[in-house]
Amino acid sequence: MAEGQSGAGHEAAVGGGGERAADGGPAADREQGQGVRAAVAAPPGPEAEQGRPSDEAPGTAAPGRLNFFMLGFTGALGVFAAWLLFQAIVVAQAIFVYILVALFFAVGLNPIVEWLRGRGIPRWGGIVALCVGLIAFVVGFIWAIVPPLTEQVTDFVTQVPHYAAQLQDNRLIADLDQRFGLLKRFESVVTDPNVGQQVFGGVFGFGQAVLNSLIATFTVLVLTLFFMASLPGIAEVGYRLVPRSRRAGVRAIGDEIIVRIGSYIGGQLLTALISGVVALVFLFLIGSDYALTLALVVAVTALIPLIGTTLGALVCTVAVGVGDLFLGAVTLVFFIVYQQIESYVISPRIMRHAVDVAPTATITAALLGGAVMGLIGALIAIPVAAAVTLVLKEVVFPRLEER
Repeated sequence: MAEGQSGAGHEAAVGGGGERAADGGPAADREQGQGVRAAVAAPPGPEAEQGRPSDEAPGTAAPGRLNFFMLGFTGALGVFAAWLLFQAIVVAQAIFVYILVALFFAVGLNPIVEWLRGRGIPRWGGIVALCVGLIAFVVGFIWAIVPPLTEQVTDFVTQVPHYAAQLQDNRLIADLDQRFGLLKRFESVVTDPNVGQQVFGGVFGFGQAVLNSLIATFTVLVLTLFFMASLPGIAEVGYRLVPRSRRAGVRAIGDEIIVRIGSYIGGQLLTALISGVVALVFLFLIGSDYALTLALVVAVTALIPLIGTTLGALVCTVAVGVGDLFLGAVTLVFFIVYQQIESYVISPRIMRHAVDVAPTATITAALLGGAVMGLIGALIAIPVAAAVTLVLKEVVFPRLEER
């Protein structure tokens, strides 16, 4: 009985509450207001965040969302900056080449300065002595080559009428003139009113090329002197860019590379000296009037890798062959034989001791350097190959063996 009455009372209370809520009584209104305030104060759930509209500006990306406009704009700016840098490098290409050649010569001539320092001469004194020696060699070379060249040109101009008369009396030339009108064409070319302008333009272009070469040579000489004076400081700055933990190893490798570049320059000078002495002895034996001049030409051209000896041989052959065809042929045969001896006996032994590079690598590096940068590339390619070989032996191969 008691349980039934309590149950009925509970249902009546619930039912009464429901009826009061439905009727909109004051208690129901208070409960409803409290529920609304609780709902407003409570933090929104994931569902509410997904359905909630964003208050951010339409042009800005939400955190974590990729903005394709900014990405494309930044990429375009990077491409534009790279293009400007490339154009600047192209415009200043000659300056970069001058700097590279001067730095190469400064490193190559540094062993001579160090040798003079070992004899008690200060560094600046050694640099000045080396500069004076180079200037003296250039002056001596010009003194030896300009007077004979001027004499030969003057003799040729004087003998032009005689050569023309000999050509007219030659049966072969007369037959060719009768068939193709060579002399008439030559006469028309000489009497052309534009020939003076063409000759002047060619002479002016040649003079401009000579002037540009002199300016480039002077620029490289000045830069070489500055680099030689500040070479220890430049090397020290380069080493300080390496972390302290690796600085000792990098310093050892860098110093060895500098030594090998100097050894390469010394090897090239020794090879050129041998070529010049051999050419001088041979030209004296055959009675050439310009033995010293041609020997200097052979020695200077021998500094050019791969083709230097060939160029010197051609100059000697032409110079000797103009006076005597038989002696010219003998000169050509002599230099062909000497070039084989130099290429397979003298130069490999000198370079093996100087830069410790295999002959195959030497030839390959010179060919690649010449294809990329011409004469300058062929000149610096062998020291670069020596540096790469040293890094491979001292760094790469030992690490590969440890794995």
